[in-house]
Amino acid sequence: MYKPELINSLKGYDGKKFITDFIAGIIVGIVALPLSIAFAIASGCSPETGLYTAIIAGFCIAALGGTKCQIGGPTGAFTVIIYAIVNNPSLGVAGLGTATVIAGVLLILLGVFKLGGLVKFIPYTIVIGFTAGIAVTIATGQIGDFFGMHPDFGMKVLEDGSEVQKTITVFGTEYTKMPGTFVGKIGVYAQSLSSIDLYSTIMAVVCLVIIFLWPKVTKKVPGSLIVIILATVVSIILDKATNGSLKVDTIGKMASGADHYKIPNSLPSPSLPDFSISTITTVFPTAVSIAVLAAIESLLSAVVADGMIGAKHDSNNELIGQGIANIASPLFGGLPATGAIARTATNINNGGRTPVAGIVHAIVLMLILIFFGTYVEYVPMPSLAAVLMSVSWNMAGVPAVRTLMKGQKSDTTVLFVTLIITVFVDLTVAIEVGLGFAAFFFIKKMIDVSEVQAQREHIIGGISGTGEQEQLEVPEGVLVYEIEGPLFFGTVRKFEMATERAGVDCKAIILRMRNLIYVDAGGLQALKQCKAACDRKGISIIISGIHTQPYVLMEKTGEADRIGRENIFDNIAGALNRAKEIASSKK
Repeated sequence: MYKPELINSLKGYDGKKFITDFIAGIIVGIVALPLSIAFAIASGCSPETGLYTAIIAGFCIAALGGTKCQIGGPTGAFTVIIYAIVNNPSLGVAGLGTATVIAGVLLILLGVFKLGGLVKFIPYTIVIGFTAGIAVTIATGQIGDFFGMHPDFGMKVLEDGSEVQKTITVFGTEYTKMPGTFVGKIGVYAQSLSSIDLYSTIMAVVCLVIIFLWPKVTKKVPGSLIVIILATVVSIILDKATNGSLKVDTIGKMASGADHYKIPNSLPSPSLPDFSISTITTVFPTAVSIAVLAAIESLLSAVVADGMIGAKHDSNNELIGQGIANIASPLFGGLPATGAIARTATNINNGGRTPVAGIVHAIVLMLILIFFGTYVEYVPMPSLAAVLMSVSWNMAGVPAVRTLMKGQKSDTTVLFVTLIITVFVDLTVAIEVGLGFAAFFFIKKMIDVSEVQAQREHIIGGISGTGEQEQLEVPEGVLVYEIEGPLFFGTVRKFEMATERAGVDCKAIILRMRNLIYVDAGGLQALKQCKAACDRKGISIIISGIHTQPYVLMEKTGEADRIGRENIFDNIAGALNRAKEIASSKK
Protein backbone atom coordinates (compact mmCIF):
# COMPACT_ATOMS: atom_id res chain seq x y z
CA MET A 1 0.00 0.00 0.00
CA TYR A 2 1.23 3.47 -0.90
CA LYS A 3 2.42 5.36 2.17
CA PRO A 4 4.80 8.33 1.85
CA GLU A 5 7.93 8.18 3.98
CA LEU A 6 6.95 11.55 5.50
CA ILE A 7 4.14 9.85 7.44
CA ASN A 8 6.54 7.28 8.91
CA SER A 9 9.15 9.92 9.72
CA LEU A 10 6.73 12.10 11.68
CA LYS A 11 6.22 9.36 14.27
CA GLY A 12 8.23 10.46 17.30
CA TYR A 13 9.30 13.64 15.54
CA ASP A 14 10.48 16.34 17.96
CA GLY A 15 11.95 19.82 18.09
CA LYS A 16 15.56 18.59 18.00
CA LYS A 17 14.98 16.69 14.76
CA PHE A 18 13.19 19.68 13.28
CA ILE A 19 16.10 22.01 14.00
CA THR A 20 18.61 19.73 12.25
CA ASP A 21 16.24 19.24 9.31
CA PHE A 22 15.56 22.97 9.17
CA ILE A 23 19.25 23.89 9.04
CA ALA A 24 19.98 21.20 6.43
CA GLY A 25 17.00 22.37 4.36
CA ILE A 26 18.23 25.97 4.33
CA ILE A 27 21.75 24.94 3.28
CA VAL A 28 20.64 22.57 0.53
CA GLY A 29 18.13 25.17 -0.70
CA ILE A 30 20.96 27.66 -1.15
CA VAL A 31 23.06 24.96 -2.85
CA ALA A 32 20.18 24.14 -5.22
CA LEU A 33 19.74 27.77 -6.31
CA PRO A 34 22.64 28.10 -8.79
CA LEU A 35 22.31 24.48 -9.94
CA SER A 36 18.60 24.81 -10.72
CA ILE A 37 19.19 27.95 -12.75
CA ALA A 38 22.22 26.48 -14.51
CA PHE A 39 20.45 23.27 -15.52
CA ALA A 40 17.48 25.24 -16.88
CA ILE A 41 19.72 27.43 -19.03
CA ALA A 42 21.75 24.42 -20.20
CA SER A 43 18.45 22.82 -21.24
CA GLY A 44 17.63 25.78 -23.46
CA CYS A 45 14.91 27.05 -21.10
CA SER A 46 14.48 30.30 -19.17
CA PRO A 47 16.32 30.41 -15.81
CA GLU A 48 13.21 30.64 -13.64
CA THR A 49 11.92 27.28 -14.92
CA GLY A 50 14.72 25.60 -12.97
CA LEU A 51 13.56 27.35 -9.80
CA TYR A 52 9.93 26.39 -10.47
CA THR A 53 11.04 22.77 -10.84
CA ALA A 54 13.09 22.75 -7.65
CA ILE A 55 10.23 24.33 -5.70
CA ILE A 56 7.26 22.29 -6.97
CA ALA A 57 8.93 18.97 -7.74
CA GLY A 58 11.30 19.28 -4.79
CA PHE A 59 8.34 19.67 -2.42
CA CYS A 60 6.39 16.76 -3.95
CA ILE A 61 9.38 14.38 -3.97
CA ALA A 62 10.12 15.09 -0.31
CA ALA A 63 6.51 15.02 0.88
CA LEU A 64 5.21 12.13 -1.24
CA GLY A 65 8.25 9.94 -2.00
CA GLY A 66 9.54 6.79 -0.31
CA THR A 67 12.96 8.06 0.82
CA LYS A 68 13.90 9.81 4.05
CA CYS A 69 16.44 12.32 2.74
CA GLN A 70 15.81 12.62 -1.00
CA ILE A 71 16.23 16.09 -2.50
CA GLY A 72 14.55 16.44 -5.88
CA GLY A 73 14.75 18.96 -8.67
CA PRO A 74 16.21 19.49 -12.14
CA THR A 75 19.39 17.56 -12.86
CA GLY A 76 22.07 17.50 -15.53
CA ALA A 77 20.89 14.14 -16.84
CA PHE A 78 17.77 15.72 -18.34
CA THR A 79 19.47 18.61 -20.14
CA VAL A 80 20.12 16.61 -23.32
CA ILE A 81 16.52 15.41 -23.61
CA ILE A 82 15.01 18.79 -22.74
CA TYR A 83 17.25 20.73 -25.13
CA ALA A 84 16.26 18.45 -28.01
CA ILE A 85 12.52 18.79 -27.45
CA VAL A 86 12.33 22.54 -26.70
CA ASN A 87 14.36 23.26 -29.84
CA ASN A 88 12.02 21.15 -31.95
CA PRO A 89 9.84 23.73 -33.79
CA SER A 90 6.81 21.44 -33.76
CA LEU A 91 7.00 20.79 -30.01
CA GLY A 92 8.85 23.42 -27.97
CA VAL A 93 8.10 24.08 -24.30
CA ALA A 94 4.46 22.94 -24.70
CA GLY A 95 5.61 19.56 -26.01
CA LEU A 96 8.05 19.26 -23.12
CA GLY A 97 5.20 19.79 -20.65
CA THR A 98 3.16 17.03 -22.30
CA ALA A 99 6.11 14.63 -22.29
CA THR A 100 6.85 15.34 -18.62
CA VAL A 101 3.26 14.71 -17.52
CA ILE A 102 3.16 11.43 -19.47
CA ALA A 103 6.49 10.47 -17.86
CA GLY A 104 4.95 11.21 -14.46
CA VAL A 105 2.01 8.90 -15.21
CA LEU A 106 4.43 6.16 -16.32
CA LEU A 107 6.42 6.53 -13.09
CA ILE A 108 3.26 6.22 -11.01
CA LEU A 109 2.29 3.08 -12.92
CA LEU A 110 5.75 1.59 -12.30
CA GLY A 111 5.27 2.20 -8.59
CA VAL A 112 1.65 1.00 -8.44
CA PHE A 113 2.52 -2.26 -10.18
CA LYS A 114 5.57 -2.64 -7.91
CA LEU A 115 8.12 -2.56 -10.70
CA GLY A 116 10.61 -0.39 -8.83
CA GLY A 117 12.99 -3.33 -8.53
CA LEU A 118 13.30 -3.65 -12.32
CA VAL A 119 15.59 -0.63 -12.44
CA LYS A 120 18.17 -2.70 -10.55
CA PHE A 121 18.50 -4.94 -13.61
CA ILE A 122 20.16 -2.16 -15.63
CA PRO A 123 23.86 -3.09 -15.50
CA TYR A 124 26.29 -0.87 -13.63
CA THR A 125 28.42 -0.45 -16.77
CA ILE A 126 25.46 1.06 -18.66
CA VAL A 127 24.69 3.49 -15.82
CA ILE A 128 28.31 4.65 -15.72
CA GLY A 129 28.42 4.85 -19.53
CA PHE A 130 25.36 7.02 -20.09
CA THR A 131 26.16 9.17 -17.04
CA ALA A 132 29.62 9.87 -18.45
CA GLY A 133 28.08 10.54 -21.87
CA ILE A 134 25.65 13.05 -20.36
CA ALA A 135 28.57 14.71 -18.57
CA VAL A 136 30.41 15.13 -21.89
CA THR A 137 27.27 16.60 -23.48
CA ILE A 138 26.70 19.08 -20.63
CA ALA A 139 30.32 20.21 -20.71
CA THR A 140 30.16 20.64 -24.50
CA GLY A 141 27.11 22.86 -24.17
CA GLN A 142 28.96 25.17 -21.76
CA ILE A 143 31.96 25.90 -23.99
CA GLY A 144 30.33 28.99 -25.49
CA ASP A 145 29.48 30.64 -22.15
CA PHE A 146 32.77 29.53 -20.57
CA PHE A 147 34.79 31.37 -23.21
CA GLY A 148 32.27 34.14 -23.82
CA MET A 149 31.73 33.10 -27.45
CA HIS A 150 29.02 34.61 -29.62
CA PRO A 151 28.39 32.49 -32.72
CA ASP A 152 27.17 34.77 -35.49
CA PHE A 153 23.53 33.75 -35.91
CA GLY A 154 22.35 37.33 -36.40
CA MET A 155 20.64 38.90 -39.40
CA LYS A 156 22.41 39.72 -42.66
CA VAL A 157 21.35 42.72 -44.78
CA LEU A 158 21.16 41.96 -48.50
CA GLU A 159 21.84 44.43 -51.34
CA ASP A 160 18.13 45.12 -51.75
CA GLY A 161 17.87 46.09 -48.10
CA SER A 162 16.06 42.94 -46.98
CA GLU A 163 17.32 40.85 -44.05
CA VAL A 164 17.94 37.11 -43.88
CA GLN A 165 19.01 34.85 -41.04
CA LYS A 166 22.74 34.09 -41.01
CA THR A 167 23.73 30.43 -40.96
CA ILE A 168 26.78 28.45 -39.90
CA THR A 169 27.56 25.33 -41.95
CA VAL A 170 28.97 22.26 -40.21
CA PHE A 171 29.75 19.22 -42.41
CA GLY A 172 27.24 20.35 -45.01
CA THR A 173 24.43 21.11 -42.54
CA GLU A 174 23.31 24.71 -42.11
CA TYR A 175 22.33 25.95 -38.63
CA THR A 176 20.48 29.16 -37.79
CA LYS A 177 20.96 28.67 -34.03
CA MET A 178 23.08 26.57 -31.73
CA PRO A 179 22.49 22.91 -32.69
CA GLY A 180 21.63 20.27 -30.14
CA THR A 181 24.03 17.63 -31.47
CA PHE A 182 27.56 17.14 -30.19
CA VAL A 183 29.13 17.37 -33.63
CA GLY A 184 27.06 20.44 -34.52
CA LYS A 185 28.06 22.29 -31.36
CA ILE A 186 31.76 21.53 -31.77
CA GLY A 187 31.58 22.68 -35.40
CA VAL A 188 29.88 25.97 -34.48
CA TYR A 189 32.36 26.62 -31.70
CA ALA A 190 35.29 25.89 -34.02
CA GLN A 191 34.01 28.54 -36.43
CA SER A 192 33.45 31.05 -33.63
CA LEU A 193 36.90 31.03 -32.02
CA SER A 194 37.48 34.65 -33.06
CA SER A 195 34.63 35.72 -30.76
CA ILE A 196 36.27 34.44 -27.56
CA ASP A 197 36.06 37.07 -24.81
CA LEU A 198 39.17 37.27 -22.60
CA TYR A 199 37.36 38.70 -19.56
CA SER A 200 34.69 35.97 -19.64
CA THR A 201 37.36 33.28 -20.01
CA ILE A 202 39.39 34.57 -17.07
CA MET A 203 36.27 34.76 -14.90
CA ALA A 204 35.22 31.21 -15.81
CA VAL A 205 38.70 29.75 -15.20
CA VAL A 206 39.03 31.50 -11.82
CA CYS A 207 35.53 30.32 -10.81
CA LEU A 208 36.34 26.74 -11.80
CA VAL A 209 39.60 26.77 -9.81
CA ILE A 210 37.79 28.13 -6.75
CA ILE A 211 35.09 25.44 -7.00
CA PHE A 212 37.67 22.64 -6.99
CA LEU A 213 39.82 24.18 -4.23
CA TRP A 214 37.00 25.40 -1.99
CA PRO A 215 36.42 22.01 -0.23
CA LYS A 216 39.89 22.45 1.30
CA VAL A 217 38.52 25.53 3.04
CA THR A 218 35.15 24.12 4.11
CA LYS A 219 32.65 21.55 2.92
CA LYS A 220 29.70 23.12 4.72
CA VAL A 221 29.26 25.90 2.17
CA PRO A 222 29.44 24.77 -1.48
CA GLY A 223 32.01 26.34 -3.77
CA SER A 224 29.38 26.80 -6.49
CA LEU A 225 27.47 29.27 -4.31
CA ILE A 226 30.65 31.15 -3.42
CA VAL A 227 31.73 31.66 -7.03
CA ILE A 228 28.24 32.77 -8.08
CA ILE A 229 28.19 35.45 -5.37
CA LEU A 230 31.79 36.56 -5.96
CA ALA A 231 31.47 36.61 -9.74
CA THR A 232 28.26 38.63 -9.55
CA VAL A 233 29.74 41.22 -7.17
CA VAL A 234 33.02 41.51 -9.12
CA SER A 235 31.16 41.79 -12.42
CA ILE A 236 28.94 44.63 -11.16
CA ILE A 237 31.90 46.51 -9.65
CA LEU A 238 34.10 46.19 -12.75
CA ASP A 239 31.20 47.08 -15.03
CA LYS A 240 30.71 50.36 -13.17
CA ALA A 241 34.44 51.04 -12.86
CA THR A 242 34.97 50.65 -16.62
CA ASN A 243 31.73 52.40 -17.62
CA GLY A 244 30.40 49.21 -19.17
CA SER A 245 33.41 48.52 -21.41
CA LEU A 246 33.78 45.02 -19.95
CA LYS A 247 30.70 43.40 -21.40
CA VAL A 248 30.04 39.98 -19.91
CA ASP A 249 26.85 38.04 -20.46
CA THR A 250 24.58 37.70 -17.45
CA ILE A 251 21.37 35.78 -16.87
CA GLY A 252 19.56 39.09 -17.30
CA LYS A 253 21.16 39.88 -20.63
CA MET A 254 21.58 36.28 -21.82
CA ALA A 255 23.70 37.66 -24.68
CA SER A 256 25.50 40.91 -25.27
CA GLY A 257 23.13 43.55 -26.58
CA ALA A 258 19.98 41.54 -25.87
CA ASP A 259 17.01 43.02 -24.07
CA HIS A 260 17.23 42.81 -20.31
CA TYR A 261 15.49 39.71 -19.01
CA LYS A 262 13.37 40.03 -15.85
CA ILE A 263 13.13 37.09 -13.45
CA PRO A 264 9.54 36.70 -12.15
CA ASN A 265 9.16 36.96 -8.38
CA SER A 266 6.33 34.44 -8.06
CA LEU A 267 5.14 31.09 -9.38
CA PRO A 268 3.04 31.20 -12.55
CA SER A 269 -0.61 30.23 -12.52
CA PRO A 270 -1.07 26.50 -13.23
CA SER A 271 -2.00 25.53 -16.78
CA LEU A 272 -2.47 22.25 -18.59
CA PRO A 273 -0.06 21.21 -21.39
CA ASP A 274 -1.24 20.21 -24.86
CA PHE A 275 -2.81 16.75 -24.74
CA SER A 276 -3.81 16.41 -28.38
CA ILE A 277 -3.42 12.94 -29.89
CA SER A 278 -0.76 14.14 -32.34
CA THR A 279 1.34 15.71 -29.58
CA ILE A 280 1.04 12.68 -27.31
CA THR A 281 2.05 10.37 -30.16
CA THR A 282 5.04 12.53 -31.03
CA VAL A 283 6.42 12.98 -27.50
CA PHE A 284 5.65 9.50 -26.12
CA PRO A 285 9.13 8.05 -26.87
CA THR A 286 10.67 11.09 -25.17
CA ALA A 287 8.31 10.61 -22.22
CA VAL A 288 9.53 7.03 -21.86
CA SER A 289 13.13 8.28 -21.85
CA ILE A 290 12.30 10.84 -19.16
CA ALA A 291 10.51 8.21 -17.05
CA VAL A 292 13.34 5.68 -17.32
CA LEU A 293 15.99 8.29 -16.54
CA ALA A 294 14.01 9.69 -13.62
CA ALA A 295 13.51 6.19 -12.21
CA ILE A 296 17.17 5.24 -12.55
CA GLU A 297 18.59 8.45 -11.10
CA SER A 298 16.08 8.74 -8.25
CA LEU A 299 16.56 5.14 -7.12
CA LEU A 300 20.35 5.42 -7.42
CA SER A 301 20.17 8.52 -5.26
CA ALA A 302 17.93 6.67 -2.79
CA VAL A 303 20.44 3.80 -2.56
CA VAL A 304 23.28 6.28 -1.91
CA ALA A 305 21.19 7.96 0.79
CA ASP A 306 20.42 4.59 2.42
CA GLY A 307 24.11 3.80 2.60
CA MET A 308 24.89 7.16 4.22
CA ILE A 309 22.27 6.96 6.99
CA GLY A 310 21.74 3.20 7.34
CA ALA A 311 18.09 3.32 6.24
CA LYS A 312 16.04 1.49 3.62
CA HIS A 313 13.86 3.25 1.07
CA ASP A 314 10.68 1.97 -0.56
CA SER A 315 11.42 2.01 -4.29
CA ASN A 316 7.79 1.70 -5.38
CA ASN A 317 6.59 4.53 -3.14
CA GLU A 318 9.54 6.60 -4.34
CA LEU A 319 8.49 6.12 -7.96
CA ILE A 320 4.94 7.17 -7.13
CA GLY A 321 6.26 10.33 -5.47
CA GLN A 322 8.52 11.01 -8.45
CA GLY A 323 5.56 10.54 -10.78
CA ILE A 324 3.38 13.01 -8.89
CA ALA A 325 6.25 15.51 -8.91
CA ASN A 326 6.68 15.22 -12.67
CA ILE A 327 2.95 15.73 -13.22
CA ALA A 328 2.87 18.81 -10.95
CA SER A 329 6.09 20.46 -12.20
CA PRO A 330 5.01 21.23 -15.82
CA LEU A 331 1.64 22.52 -14.59
CA PHE A 332 3.60 25.42 -13.07
CA GLY A 333 6.02 25.84 -15.97
CA GLY A 334 8.65 23.49 -14.53
CA LEU A 335 10.92 20.87 -16.09
CA PRO A 336 11.33 17.11 -15.54
CA ALA A 337 12.69 16.32 -12.09
CA THR A 338 14.28 13.46 -10.21
CA GLY A 339 16.30 12.77 -7.09
CA ALA A 340 19.61 14.64 -7.15
CA ILE A 341 22.48 12.63 -5.71
CA ALA A 342 24.76 15.60 -4.92
CA ARG A 343 22.01 17.65 -3.24
CA THR A 344 20.77 14.60 -1.33
CA ALA A 345 24.31 13.97 -0.05
CA THR A 346 24.61 17.64 0.94
CA ASN A 347 21.35 17.36 2.84
CA ILE A 348 22.56 14.31 4.77
CA ASN A 349 26.01 15.76 5.48
CA ASN A 350 24.35 18.81 7.04
CA GLY A 351 22.05 16.83 9.32
CA GLY A 352 18.93 16.21 7.23
CA ARG A 353 17.30 12.95 8.30
CA THR A 354 13.63 13.20 7.31
CA PRO A 355 11.59 14.49 4.35
CA VAL A 356 11.03 17.70 6.33
CA ALA A 357 14.47 18.88 5.20
CA GLY A 358 13.45 18.49 1.54
CA ILE A 359 10.25 20.46 2.20
CA VAL A 360 12.24 23.24 3.88
CA HIS A 361 14.61 23.30 0.88
CA ALA A 362 11.64 23.93 -1.45
CA ILE A 363 10.27 26.68 0.81
CA VAL A 364 13.69 28.37 0.96
CA LEU A 365 13.86 28.46 -2.84
CA MET A 366 10.34 29.88 -2.96
CA LEU A 367 11.36 32.72 -0.60
CA ILE A 368 14.49 33.40 -2.65
CA LEU A 369 12.35 33.62 -5.80
CA ILE A 370 9.95 36.07 -4.15
CA PHE A 371 12.42 38.35 -2.38
CA PHE A 372 15.74 37.96 -4.20
CA GLY A 373 14.77 36.92 -7.73
CA THR A 374 15.80 40.31 -9.10
CA TYR A 375 19.42 39.78 -8.07
CA VAL A 376 19.59 36.51 -10.00
CA GLU A 377 19.50 38.59 -13.18
CA TYR A 378 23.04 39.84 -12.52
CA VAL A 379 24.71 36.41 -12.26
CA PRO A 380 27.41 36.18 -15.00
CA MET A 381 27.02 33.35 -17.48
CA PRO A 382 30.75 32.37 -17.31
CA SER A 383 30.34 31.62 -13.59
CA LEU A 384 27.33 29.41 -14.30
CA ALA A 385 29.32 27.68 -17.05
CA ALA A 386 32.08 26.99 -14.51
CA VAL A 387 29.54 25.50 -12.11
CA LEU A 388 28.21 23.18 -14.82
CA MET A 389 31.73 22.24 -15.91
CA SER A 390 32.43 21.11 -12.32
CA VAL A 391 29.12 19.22 -12.26
CA SER A 392 30.11 17.51 -15.52
CA TRP A 393 33.45 16.46 -14.08
CA ASN A 394 31.76 14.94 -11.02
CA MET A 395 29.14 13.22 -13.19
CA ALA A 396 31.76 11.74 -15.49
CA GLY A 397 32.81 9.31 -12.76
CA VAL A 398 36.44 9.14 -13.87
CA PRO A 399 37.50 6.83 -10.98
CA ALA A 400 34.68 4.39 -11.81
CA VAL A 401 35.59 4.45 -15.51
CA ARG A 402 39.26 3.75 -14.70
CA THR A 403 38.29 0.82 -12.48
CA LEU A 404 36.06 -0.70 -15.16
CA MET A 405 38.81 -0.33 -17.76
CA LYS A 406 41.04 -2.54 -15.59
CA GLY A 407 38.41 -5.27 -15.57
CA GLN A 408 36.86 -7.43 -18.25
CA LYS A 409 36.94 -6.32 -21.88
CA SER A 410 33.21 -6.99 -22.15
CA ASP A 411 32.46 -4.46 -19.39
CA THR A 412 34.74 -1.90 -21.02
CA THR A 413 33.01 -2.44 -24.37
CA VAL A 414 29.53 -1.93 -22.91
CA LEU A 415 30.74 1.18 -21.09
CA PHE A 416 32.21 2.90 -24.13
CA VAL A 417 29.45 1.83 -26.53
CA THR A 418 26.88 3.38 -24.18
CA LEU A 419 29.00 6.51 -23.71
CA ILE A 420 29.63 7.06 -27.42
CA ILE A 421 26.00 6.52 -28.45
CA THR A 422 24.83 8.85 -25.65
CA VAL A 423 27.11 11.60 -26.94
CA PHE A 424 26.64 11.15 -30.68
CA VAL A 425 23.14 9.70 -31.03
CA ASP A 426 20.59 9.59 -28.23
CA LEU A 427 20.29 8.56 -24.59
CA THR A 428 17.40 6.15 -25.17
CA VAL A 429 19.22 4.43 -28.02
CA ALA A 430 22.33 4.23 -25.83
CA ILE A 431 20.46 2.38 -23.08
CA GLU A 432 18.81 0.01 -25.59
CA VAL A 433 22.08 -0.80 -27.38
CA GLY A 434 23.96 -1.02 -24.07
CA LEU A 435 21.43 -3.54 -22.75
CA GLY A 436 21.77 -5.51 -25.99
CA PHE A 437 25.55 -5.67 -25.68
CA ALA A 438 25.36 -6.50 -21.96
CA ALA A 439 22.90 -9.33 -22.63
CA PHE A 440 25.06 -10.69 -25.45
CA PHE A 441 28.21 -10.73 -23.29
CA PHE A 442 26.32 -12.30 -20.38
CA ILE A 443 25.02 -15.11 -22.57
CA LYS A 444 28.51 -15.67 -23.96
CA LYS A 445 29.94 -15.89 -20.43
CA MET A 446 27.29 -18.42 -19.44
CA ILE A 447 28.13 -20.47 -22.52
CA ASP A 448 31.84 -20.29 -21.74
CA VAL A 449 31.46 -21.40 -18.11
CA SER A 450 29.00 -24.22 -18.85
CA GLU A 451 30.44 -27.70 -19.32
CA VAL A 452 29.19 -31.24 -19.86
CA GLN A 453 31.89 -33.63 -18.66
CA ALA A 454 31.90 -37.39 -19.06
CA GLN A 455 33.03 -39.49 -16.07
CA ARG A 456 33.50 -43.24 -16.67
CA GLU A 457 35.48 -44.79 -13.79
CA HIS A 458 35.36 -42.98 -10.45
CA ILE A 459 33.43 -39.94 -9.34
CA ILE A 460 33.34 -37.92 -6.15
CA GLY A 461 30.27 -38.56 -4.04
CA GLY A 462 29.13 -37.19 -0.70
CA ILE A 463 30.94 -37.03 2.65
CA SER A 464 31.61 -40.38 4.31
CA GLY A 465 31.27 -41.17 8.01
CA THR A 466 34.96 -40.38 8.50
CA GLY A 467 34.49 -36.87 7.14
CA GLU A 468 36.20 -37.58 3.81
CA GLN A 469 34.69 -37.38 0.32
CA GLU A 470 33.67 -40.76 -1.06
CA GLN A 471 35.12 -42.12 -4.28
CA LEU A 472 32.22 -43.85 -6.01
CA GLU A 473 32.80 -46.44 -8.73
CA VAL A 474 30.89 -46.12 -11.99
CA PRO A 475 29.44 -49.51 -13.02
CA GLU A 476 30.37 -51.04 -16.36
CA GLY A 477 28.08 -49.92 -19.17
CA VAL A 478 27.16 -46.71 -17.35
CA LEU A 479 28.20 -43.21 -18.38
CA VAL A 480 27.96 -40.22 -16.01
CA TYR A 481 27.67 -36.69 -17.38
CA GLU A 482 28.38 -33.81 -14.98
CA ILE A 483 26.51 -30.70 -16.17
CA GLU A 484 28.12 -27.44 -15.00
CA GLY A 485 26.31 -24.12 -15.37
CA PRO A 486 22.86 -23.38 -16.86
CA LEU A 487 21.32 -25.51 -19.59
CA PHE A 488 19.70 -22.97 -21.89
CA PHE A 489 19.52 -22.15 -25.59
CA GLY A 490 23.14 -20.97 -25.63
CA THR A 491 24.58 -24.16 -24.10
CA VAL A 492 22.31 -26.79 -25.62
CA ARG A 493 24.77 -27.72 -28.36
CA LYS A 494 27.47 -28.58 -25.79
CA PHE A 495 25.03 -30.94 -24.10
CA GLU A 496 23.97 -32.53 -27.38
CA MET A 497 27.57 -33.08 -28.50
CA ALA A 498 28.48 -34.70 -25.20
CA THR A 499 25.52 -37.08 -25.05
CA GLU A 500 26.02 -38.10 -28.70
CA ARG A 501 29.33 -39.72 -27.70
CA ALA A 502 27.61 -42.56 -25.83
CA GLY A 503 28.95 -45.80 -27.30
CA VAL A 504 27.16 -49.04 -28.14
CA ASP A 505 28.28 -50.61 -24.84
CA CYS A 506 26.44 -47.95 -22.86
CA LYS A 507 23.33 -49.20 -21.05
CA ALA A 508 22.50 -46.17 -18.90
CA ILE A 509 23.42 -42.49 -18.79
CA ILE A 510 23.37 -40.55 -15.52
CA LEU A 511 22.86 -36.80 -15.92
CA ARG A 512 24.38 -35.39 -12.73
CA MET A 513 22.71 -32.00 -12.19
CA ARG A 514 24.05 -30.93 -8.78
CA ASN A 515 25.62 -27.82 -10.40
CA LEU A 516 22.72 -27.16 -12.78
CA ILE A 517 20.33 -24.63 -11.26
CA TYR A 518 18.52 -23.36 -14.36
CA VAL A 519 16.93 -24.89 -17.45
CA ASP A 520 14.98 -22.97 -20.09
CA ALA A 521 12.70 -24.20 -22.88
CA GLY A 522 15.71 -24.84 -25.14
CA GLY A 523 17.41 -26.89 -22.44
CA LEU A 524 14.23 -28.87 -21.80
CA GLN A 525 13.92 -29.59 -25.51
CA ALA A 526 17.51 -30.85 -25.51
CA LEU A 527 16.62 -33.25 -22.66
CA LYS A 528 13.63 -34.52 -24.66
CA GLN A 529 15.80 -35.10 -27.73
CA CYS A 530 18.42 -36.82 -25.60
CA LYS A 531 15.74 -39.09 -24.14
CA ALA A 532 14.39 -39.89 -27.61
CA ALA A 533 17.88 -40.66 -28.98
CA CYS A 534 18.71 -42.85 -25.97
CA ASP A 535 15.41 -44.72 -26.35
CA ARG A 536 16.36 -45.58 -29.94
CA LYS A 537 19.69 -46.98 -28.70
CA GLY A 538 18.13 -48.78 -25.74
CA ILE A 539 19.87 -46.52 -23.23
CA SER A 540 18.10 -45.46 -20.02
CA ILE A 541 18.29 -41.90 -18.72
CA ILE A 542 18.81 -41.33 -14.97
CA ILE A 543 18.89 -37.93 -13.31
CA SER A 544 20.84 -37.16 -10.14
CA GLY A 545 20.90 -34.14 -7.81
CA ILE A 546 18.28 -32.10 -9.67
CA HIS A 547 17.45 -28.65 -8.25
CA THR A 548 14.03 -27.09 -7.73
CA GLN A 549 13.69 -24.98 -10.92
CA PRO A 550 14.63 -27.75 -13.39
CA TYR A 551 12.51 -30.30 -11.52
CA VAL A 552 9.40 -28.07 -11.36
CA LEU A 553 9.73 -27.37 -15.09
CA MET A 554 10.03 -31.09 -15.82
CA GLU A 555 6.98 -31.78 -13.64
CA LYS A 556 4.85 -29.15 -15.41
CA THR A 557 5.78 -30.35 -18.89
CA GLY A 558 5.44 -34.07 -18.11
CA GLU A 559 9.12 -34.76 -18.79
CA ALA A 560 9.54 -36.21 -15.28
CA ASP A 561 6.99 -38.90 -16.11
CA ARG A 562 8.57 -39.64 -19.51
CA ILE A 563 11.97 -40.16 -17.90
CA GLY A 564 10.34 -42.11 -15.07
CA ARG A 565 10.17 -40.93 -11.48
CA GLU A 566 12.00 -44.09 -10.45
CA ASN A 567 14.97 -42.72 -12.46
CA ILE A 568 15.16 -39.35 -10.68
CA PHE A 569 17.35 -39.17 -7.53
CA ASP A 570 18.52 -36.41 -5.22
CA ASN A 571 21.99 -37.98 -4.77
CA ILE A 572 24.55 -39.72 -6.93
CA ALA A 573 24.74 -42.88 -4.84
CA GLY A 574 21.10 -43.74 -5.47
CA ALA A 575 21.50 -42.95 -9.18
CA LEU A 576 24.53 -45.27 -9.46
CA ASN A 577 22.66 -48.12 -7.77
CA ARG A 578 19.75 -47.66 -10.17
CA ALA A 579 22.15 -47.55 -13.15
CA LYS A 580 23.82 -50.75 -11.93
CA GLU A 581 20.43 -52.50 -11.79
CA ILE A 582 19.58 -51.37 -15.33
CA ALA A 583 23.00 -52.35 -16.71
CA SER A 584 22.78 -55.81 -15.11
CA SER A 585 19.28 -56.42 -16.46
CA LYS A 586 20.34 -55.57 -20.04
CA LYS A 587 23.28 -57.99 -20.21
